[in-house]
Order: sequence, then C-alpha cells, then structure tokens
Amino acid sequence: MSAAWRLRQPRDWQSLLYLIAYPVLVVALWRGGFSWILYGLLLFLTLGIGVINHNHHHLRMWRSRLPNRLTDFWLTLVQGHPACVFWPAHGRNHHRYKHGEKDVARTYRFWRGDTNDTLGWLMHPFEAVPALYPTIFGWLGSLRRHWPGVWAYCMAQYGVWLASWTLALALDPVKGFLYVILPQLHGLHWLLTTNYLQHAHADGSHEGRHGEQLAYARNFEGLVNPLLFNIGLHVAHHEHSRAHWSELTRLHDTEYRARTPDALNEGGLVPYMLRVFVLGLFVPRYRSQSLNAVGQTERRRDSV
Repeated sequence: MSAAWRLRQPRDWQSLLYLIAYPVLVVALWRGGFSWILYGLLLFLTLGIGVINHNHHHLRMWRSRLPNRLTDFWLTLVQGHPACVFWPAHGRNHHRYKHGEKDVARTYRFWRGDTNDTLGWLMHPFEAVPALYPTIFGWLGSLRRHWPGVWAYCMAQYGVWLASWTLALALDPVKGFLYVILPQLHGLHWLLTTNYLQHAHADGSHEGRHGEQLAYARNFEGLVNPLLFNIGLHVAHHEHSRAHWSELTRLHDTEYRARTPDALNEGGLVPYMLRVFVLGLFVPRYRSQSLNAVGQTERRRDSV
C-alpha cells in the first residue's frame, strides 16, 4: 500500500470493515429481500458509522489528504448527512463548551429542563436539530463569504447526500426508504440521543467542567466500547479530543475513571438504559439524580 493510503492507526481497519459492510448489507437486502437478521445488523452498523464520522472529524483516518476527502464523501453517502457539519455542530459547539450554558444542544436547555428519562431521551434529537441548524447555517454562510472553496466542498457533500436519496427512491420507493433512508435516519437519531445518554443530569457548571472532579459527562464501560470505538469513555475523549479512539481505554483506566464522580461511571450501556429508562418509569430509586448545578435553575431560552 502506498504511503498516501496509509491509515493513521492500524485499529481503523475496524472502521473500514464497518464502512464496507454497510453498503454490502444494503445491496444484499435490496436484491435478496427482507431479513430480520440482516436488517438488525444494518441498523447496528448505522450506530458505528455515526461514531466513525465523529472520530474522523476529531482525527483524520488517513495520513494524506486525498483518502481523507474521499472518506468524507463516503461517510456522507453511508450516513445520510454531510460529513462536514460535524465541525460547527460538534467541534465548535459541543467540545468547546462541554455541556455548559453556551452548548447549543445541552440537554437541560429544552422545554422539560434538566431531565434524564425515557421521554427526554426519545425527544432530544427532535429538540436538538432545530437548535443546531441555525448554528450550522451561520457557519455555512461564513464559509461562503470568507472561504468559498471550503463552502463549495460542503455543498458538494450536500449534493451527494440528496442525490443518493433521490436515486434510491427513483429506483424503488419502498426499498429506497426501507433500506437506505430509514436506517440512516435511525443512525442519525441515535447519534443525537447519545449526547443525551452521556450528558443528561451531568453538571454543566464551570466547576463541573474544569474542576478536579469532571462531572459534565457520563462514562460507559462494557461491550459498547469494542463494538463502537470506545464511544462510552466520554470524559477521556472530551479531555483529549485529538487522541485516537484506541487510546481512550488507557486514558480512562489511568486517570479519568477516578476523576469522574461514581454516579457518572456506569457499567454497560444496555443495563443503564433498562434501569433508568424502563425500571425508572415505575420505581423512583432506579432514576438518576441530577448533579447539574446549572440545569436545575435554567429555563428554556429562545436563543443562545
């Protein structure tokens, strides 16, 4: 393999496997008919692809420009949304403000306030998207005025995304929706709900984000990490956003598990969701308790 096509980290062969397996499954379902097993695997891969796009935004997968740009367009195609918008929505916003009062998609800003329950988890994407898109449009407008080449690059991604959906629906409206659009919407929904899982009832105050105890995010250990690129080790990721995802286990084990309050260090993601979002509906002691010194008093605002 030439130097231009060298991965930055060998562990990203797992990322490439997911990026290749996803369209293979789409073609298999399109040509062979519906299968619950294959469709379930397809839906799982949409979660992985969202995390891959997230990781590629923080640290480019390849060592040279051309494969990184081609990966941008491939991620746009398989995720069903332009890869470029991760920067204004995530890098300039979420990682800059870390669940604080200026984080546009902070979980406690919306109409029900500082919650961590089933309704909040389900509704968060529908609240976050209209909150984030003014930020995204403002960024795109700034690009058009000051960096027209970068703006054209982003517009090309929008064009590829919309053309892919149009082509899928033109070939077969039912299959196009079932095998292309619906799984991608599922992945995007989960990408946004992940923000809720990792930050709801965490502390968005200055002390919570910058103190010795880092209380602004929740960690998950267990199978979510080898399957989804260590996305559960969230405090280590926030504190070292340019670290490759394969390095987060060491950072979590050696420093950030101890610097995270016990209430925000969870085991598996699925047991947590069953406890808080299912059992918590009926038994109060299974609900999480808010650590958020900001969210308990904040009211919904019309603008940020």
